[in-house]
Order: sequence, then structure tokens, then C-alpha cells
Amino acid sequence: MAWRCTGLRWGDEGPVLGWRRGGAARGSVLAYGAELGFRAVGKRGCVGARGNVCPVGAVVPGRSTGARCPECARLDRAHSVAADTIADDPRTYRVYLAWFGPGMVKVGITAEERGAARLREQGAVVFGWLGRGPLMACRRTEEVLRAAFGVPDRIPYARKRAVRGVLPGMEGRDEEVAGLYRRAVALTETGAWPESLERLPFEAVDQVALFGLDGVEAAGGVRWAVTELVAGGAVGGRLVAVAGPDLHLAVPDGAVPVGAVPDGVVVLDTRLMTGWELVAADARGGVDVPVVDLGGGGVQDGLF
Repeated sequence: MAWRCTGLRWGDEGPVLGWRRGGAARGSVLAYGAELGFRAVGKRGCVGARGNVCPVGAVVPGRSTGARCPECARLDRAHSVAADTIADDPRTYRVYLAWFGPGMVKVGITAEERGAARLREQGAVVFGWLGRGPLMACRRTEEVLRAAFGVPDRIPYARKRAVRGVLPGMEGRDEEVAGLYRRAVALTETGAWPESLERLPFEAVDQVALFGLDGVEAAGGVRWAVTELVAGGAVGGRLVAVAGPDLHLAVPDGAVPVGAVPDGVVVLDTRLMTGWELVAADARGGVDVPVVDLGGGGVQDGLF
């Protein structure tokens, strides 16, 4: 039985790729500057739900970021806080404000016990805590901010990726989050905040260095994103950054799609890797799976 990828997680040791074979599991710590190369083999299998294997061993589409068949997706969603199906969760939650680039700020909640893991999984460049309390108090606060200020609770990954190579300097990165915090706190005077929500002092947490994004622009800027893996298709490059679920790989000159900048950065969403059996490949061999031009061009079919 082969090892199949279970995706990326953020732990105390940094980004880690997970693997499962039957009941066994292991992780591979990712290091910036290291060369990474792999090839997809066979068919992409459903990853199951809540730690359980897919009962029918379903095959899932290459472009699915969920990597679950419909039945397993329903089971996973049924136990999701994001789906508002666990209103009686007794844990303490936190409301956060996150910034992903100019004009891209959002509000969300996460279990306090998870710390900043959720912000790393989403690729938040800067974030700050707003308050803490019971789940429903945090959920109500999230909804109040969305209604009062038009702040979304999610931002598409495509928008996040498009700006990572041109982020402003550290001095200006926390301004939008700090401004939203001040406006949110002002709502306490109107009685809009739930009484059970404890306000937390503002402190901006900048994750550019943690993600390695301070070296992305120097590596040639973010230009391409993988749209799917295919059987026999390979991905290879030097790992320069990891933000959220995305690997940023500097691909050797001559091993990139036609029209790409030399030593350009290709983004690979690790959610597209889940469910695949992956074997080692030449890290200097470049990319021969479908990609999309983040600069607004068309999709390459990988035959280059």
C-alpha cells in the first residue's frame, strides 16, 4: 500500500506535509531553500472524513480542493463549526481580524486552543485578536462586523496569491487591521457587542517572515499557479515560501511555461495534492501539470 498525501498543516515546527498509509501516518517538515520534486501516480482517492477512510474508496477530480467524495464531504461538513452545526460547543473561541493584502481584510473565529494555526492555514499576512468568549458570542460579533462594515468572512485564495509578490513594507501592513479594530471597539458604545465577549488588546502579528514571503519578490514574483495534478505529471522547484496551504516554488529557467519570467515562482495549493500517491521526481525538472497565469493570461495545458 502506498503513502498518500493528506495535505499541509501548520505546527510549532512550521509547515508540515502529512502522509497516510492504511492506519499509519507521518509528516515531512518543509524547509525554505530546499529542493522539492514529486510525481503523481495512479488515481486520486477520496481522503475520507473526520479521520475515517472513505468507505467506497471513491476517486475524486483533480481540481477538487476538498479531495472528498460527496458522501464524505457531507459528513465532514456536518461536524464543522463554520457550518454552524455545533452551537453548543463548550470551548472558548476568539474573534480575529486578518489582512491578506491591500483592500483584503476579513473577520473570523477560531477555537482558542488552536492559537494562530487557523490564521496560518488561511495565509493571513497580518492578524490581530479582537475578543474571546463562547462560540455563539464570537459568531454574533463576526456577523455584527460584517453587517456594520461590510467586512467579509472569507477571501478567495486566487486574490491572496495574486498580491503576495508585491506586498507593501512592514510599516504599512498593519494599518487596515488596526483601523478595523478601532471601529469594532467603538461599537461597544452602541451595545452591539455581546456581553459575554471579552475584548482583547490590539497587537498586530506579522507573518511575512514566518511564511518566507520576504523572499518571494526577489525570486521573481508570483506568476503561475497549478490548477490540478494529473497522473504522471511532475512538479519540481526550490521552496521559497509557504503561505496558508500554498507552496511557492522557484522553478529553474527553461522549465517554466512559455512566456514566464526566468526563475518565476509557481504556486501549488497543497489541497490539490491530497489523495494522490506521490513519488520522488527531479526537483530541477520544472512543472508539467496544468497551470494558470495569475497575471491574467490563459491556462497552460502542461504540455511544454
